[in-house]
Amino acid sequence: MIRYALRAVSLAAALGLWQLLTSRDVDLWLRFSQFPTVTDVARTFAGRLAGPDYWTDLTDSLTRILAGFLLAAVLGVATGVLVARSRLAEDLLGPVLEVIRPIPAIALVPVAILLFPSNEQGIVFITCTAAFFPVLVSTRHAVRALTPVWEEAVRTMGGGRWRVLGAVVLPGALPGVFGGLSVGIGVSWICVISAEMISGQYGVGYRTWQDYTVVDYPGVFVGMVTIGVLGWLTSTAVELLGRRLTHWLPRASYVPGAARPRSARTRTAVPSARTAEPAAHKDAETEEARDEHLVRD
Repeated sequence: MIRYALRAVSLAAALGLWQLLTSRDVDLWLRFSQFPTVTDVARTFAGRLAGPDYWTDLTDSLTRILAGFLLAAVLGVATGVLVARSRLAEDLLGPVLEVIRPIPAIALVPVAILLFPSNEQGIVFITCTAAFFPVLVSTRHAVRALTPVWEEAVRTMGGGRWRVLGAVVLPGALPGVFGGLSVGIGVSWICVISAEMISGQYGVGYRTWQDYTVVDYPGVFVGMVTIGVLGWLTSTAVELLGRRLTHWLPRASYVPGAARPRSARTRTAVPSARTAEPAAHKDAETEEARDEHLVRD
């Protein structure tokens, strides 16, 4: 509860500072007088929530994100495993992927406009491309970092290639895969908003750009807040899914702000110390009785 209270206080302090600087028209070096106040943004936000356009834009952006991100997740994991496990695939696909990877996804907007017959398909393509390479790179490194002993154990017990893939490679690479997915979902939001600003017809990015062109700055901040909340929710969902699928991994015992639990070694050391002396005394009595029996015989 203390941690949640601290987070709430931090957010309230940031909003309060924003309101103070903008309402007082503070112009030291940064021109806060040009910013809308928190109350102006909240008033505009409430008005948008009451209308249908906001929810239409929200649905369109989420649809584009989910379609592009899911496609990138499937293609990125499959390509990463293939490149990491096959030298032929690495030689054939590696050079092409490494040349395309440094190109920003938003720079592919002209390519998407030329390739795809509709703007919707082009935006999904840009979103998929943005998330594809983080997933690919993280999957490739995670697969290559696996311990060879695991694969040798499965093959020793008669497992084939598909058994190794399903029992060793994919489960062992899951932590690295979800690390790439967490990065990919954030990059996807950046690129989908930029693509909507350039070639979209609906969506949060398109509406934010339209508000900027008509000098509706409270509307611009409504779009920014919406993008931030949506990005946070989707990233949290990916992280929770990763924790659920990798529940078998050992977790760190230390949690910031909480008392550190004693380790298993510490917990077991106390009772062992208490019982060490009686056990040693009992063993000594047994050995003495055995020696006395041998002497009598």
